[in-house]
Amino acid sequence: MLKKGSKLNSILTGTCPRCQEESMYLDKNPYHIQNIYKMQENCSHCGLHYQIEPSFFYGAMYVSYGLTVGIGVAAFIISKVIMGLSLKQAIIAIILALIALMPITARLARNIYINMFISFDKNAAKK
Repeated sequence: MLKKGSKLNSILTGTCPRCQEESMYLDKNPYHIQNIYKMQENCSHCGLHYQIEPSFFYGAMYVSYGLTVGIGVAAFIISKVIMGLSLKQAIIAIILALIALMPITARLARNIYINMFISFDKNAAKK
């Protein structure tokens, strides 16, 4: 499956990008909307401070934009081209897909963004 130490593992599981030993989030379920952005301050295994600098995760908005565009294009292709729905129905499908996937998109954007700056270190967990 996902190999520990890969960026993809950290991105998809939401684990610390340095040691990949624990979740960065207080609540692992992104659909608990009240806790969607609540994160641990530091990793309890390697000590990585997730908020690398003030307002660090504002940069994740750009990643989120890209993910959202990708989801919108995929929803359009599936609904309009493959299923043959009307343009109005395709737009409704896009909106529904974006709303339904918003919590996952928000977390994935943060996971991707922090993994752009922090790499896996197999010795980090041996604290």
